[in-house]
Amino acid sequence: MVRFLVVPQWQGSPAARAMLLVDGASAIAGDLPRAATTVLEVPVEAGESLGTGVRRLSALQRTRELVREHLTADTVLIGGDCSITVAALDALPGGTDYVAVVWCDAHADLHTPETSPSGAFSGMALRAVLGEGEQQLVLSPGVPRERVVTVGVRNVDDAEVDPLAALTGLSVADLDDPDALAAAVRATGARRVWVHIDVDVLDPAAFAGVSSAVPFGASPAALSAAIRRLRESIPLAGATIAGFAPRSPADAVDDLGALLRLVGAVA
Repeated sequence: MVRFLVVPQWQGSPAARAMLLVDGASAIAGDLPRAATTVLEVPVEAGESLGTGVRRLSALQRTRELVREHLTADTVLIGGDCSITVAALDALPGGTDYVAVVWCDAHADLHTPETSPSGAFSGMALRAVLGEGEQQLVLSPGVPRERVVTVGVRNVDDAEVDPLAALTGLSVADLDDPDALAAAVRATGARRVWVHIDVDVLDPAAFAGVSSAVPFGASPAALSAAIRRLRESIPLAGATIAGFAPRSPADAVDDLGALLRLVGAVA
């Protein structure tokens, strides 16, 4: 049975209103089956960088320990900021050998502490999955580039252009073919797949509750259909749905239909 692990971490976000992510995680948790859901009590304090280029690193490390204590097989993580995926992959039962990572996100998340304009770890999360960046947070070993597939990335900083070009990428338009994602993951040779969804991959016209909206995103229907086809091809190792930051309870209600469609696709 799928388990849900709610991780309302906000400390990895660069947004001025990052704590809205806590409200977003709580809103999603309210519609999950209670018996199958665990809500982590993550640190509420900002934390310290501890002499590194990563803001709030001490709080991120504590959340990582909590994820390791509670993660089981067939878990869907609900964030919080999207860097919780790094913690989940670090604790994944069976490790990341033969695991592909599908990274659905409007942003590349491929900075390092040396290139990041904000020092926020969520902007370094995919680079950390590759095993590069602040050594206290990266995966070791990292997931090989040939087993990473990005989806819907359309806001890329200069320092991220070359790392992104080294990965297999699907555009929003590619999702018009519901089999395209499954084909890309099968081509990696992976035996399992982790699906990461930052909800800013969705089009702002269909989904409003994000900190940094980027136009011309995916529709909830197209992304959900692609993930369902993917699951028919390759077993899911787990998934993340993160980045929900509603500005009010009413806004949260407006977006919950799209969110539950995504939850259904991965669970």
